[in-house]
Amino acid sequence: MDALRRKVFRGRHAAASETVRLRKRKSTLYSKERCNAERGAGAGLFGPDSYLIMFSVVLRIVNCFLVQTSFVPDEYWQSLEVAHNMVFKYGYLTWEWKQKLRGYVYPLFFASFFKLLQIFKKDTVQLLIWVPRLVQSILAALADVKLYSIMKKHESTEIAKWVFFSQMCSWFTWYCSTRTITNSMEAVLTVFTLYYYPFQGTKTGNSSKYLALTAFAIVVRPTAVILWLPLLFFHFWQELKKLDLFLYRCLPVGCLTLGISLTIDRIFYGENMGSFYGSHPWHWYFTQGFPVIMGTHFPFFIHGCLLVPKKYRVLLIAVTWTLVVYSFLSHKEFRFIYPVMPFCMLFCGYSLANLKTWKKPAVCFLLFSNMSLVLYTGLIHQRGTLDVMQHVQQLCKDMLPEKDEPSLFFLMPCHSTPFYSHVHCPIKMKFLECPPDLTGNNSYIDEADLFFEEPLKWLNIRFSGQASLPTHLVFYNAIEQKIEPFLMSRGYVKTAVYFHTHLPDGRIGSHVHVYERKMLDDR
Repeated sequence: MDALRRKVFRGRHAAASETVRLRKRKSTLYSKERCNAERGAGAGLFGPDSYLIMFSVVLRIVNCFLVQTSFVPDEYWQSLEVAHNMVFKYGYLTWEWKQKLRGYVYPLFFASFFKLLQIFKKDTVQLLIWVPRLVQSILAALADVKLYSIMKKHESTEIAKWVFFSQMCSWFTWYCSTRTITNSMEAVLTVFTLYYYPFQGTKTGNSSKYLALTAFAIVVRPTAVILWLPLLFFHFWQELKKLDLFLYRCLPVGCLTLGISLTIDRIFYGENMGSFYGSHPWHWYFTQGFPVIMGTHFPFFIHGCLLVPKKYRVLLIAVTWTLVVYSFLSHKEFRFIYPVMPFCMLFCGYSLANLKTWKKPAVCFLLFSNMSLVLYTGLIHQRGTLDVMQHVQQLCKDMLPEKDEPSLFFLMPCHSTPFYSHVHCPIKMKFLECPPDLTGNNSYIDEADLFFEEPLKWLNIRFSGQASLPTHLVFYNAIEQKIEPFLMSRGYVKTAVYFHTHLPDGRIGSHVHVYERKMLDDR
């Protein structure tokens, strides 16, 4: 019996010691070559989306150079002008900065690039103009790719592709994304924050990144809290460990961000306050603002709202909530609701992804209609106020020791043009000021309003003596006839005309005129 048992176990041991040979699979599904090919295709410098990033960066840089028009004063006066003053110690600060009603976080971002240019002695006026915009363009491009990544992560490559297409061909995104306004930075931060947002059915354990980005967006532009309030509330509502979320995520991030913001502001002026401005009907965002910025995307947005999964309805709630809250604020602008655009592009992408027969005509329609607006608004509409600053730059270059230093007075609605950030030359420049009255005086009228009530009378009083006359006057053609007697009597001659807009309105004319004062012996 023992001999039989030894024989059986010896046989099993011999069988176990033999090498097991498996049939080599001929399928390439799991082959080393296929795995290496897939890894190589996505192993660029920036990961699997490296080619998409490069495409987006190139497109946004083209976008940047195709925007040669002005939009709102804040793209200069709340960013570049402040940064120029911080670094080069001359320039003009608006009443908000003089009254300490603005935060320095966003201007400090551009001031850092100005400082580098100064250190390396490359602070030419062209670099001071274009470097901030190119930086903003790169940030916008990264946000475009991040929006694609959001949908690729949560849905599919097909839907992500159409969301990306919707984003890239939106006329208002082209118009705003490369401009140096806080709303553009807020839109970038909105996309990056959304990437880490815990949608319904996704993991909510690590919320630090999304909360930190939300807090930073609020620091850059405090009204960003309006857009994020519904999403923060929804996150808190679906989180099981609510106390832990508040104590270990929200509270530390909020305190740290607030501390950094207050420290930066205190370094520059010692305190932090809010600001305000002025007046539109309550329904403006629903009847004009939102339909205009959406443009021809609007029907696809409506269609997409009916198709998206339930977890994305919180974004629709956030968009609606933002429009409603902003409707209660007296001062309304198109750019204020620009940060909701990435949310809207998600719905537009869903619509395009689900179109069957009409997909190709829809794509052609969106491309043609949006690119027409892009080219017109970027290259033609409201360009005169930027072109005239090139004339001022030339005055700086042509200054001679034996000639009087040029001095300019801009007889235009206040802040119509950029200022020293687009000249980078300490020549004398003035404009009609319009600070609001903070004392409650109901009869207060600012300088700009006084001028436009009676331009000729104002000029005769202001420049009663010959010695105080500026060498150059800059104004819209809308007031040329009204002040013609003053121009002729003081020896001013028209030296330049710049087209501004096909749609003159009130105080804003179709052209910008430059008049130079000539001495009697020069005429």
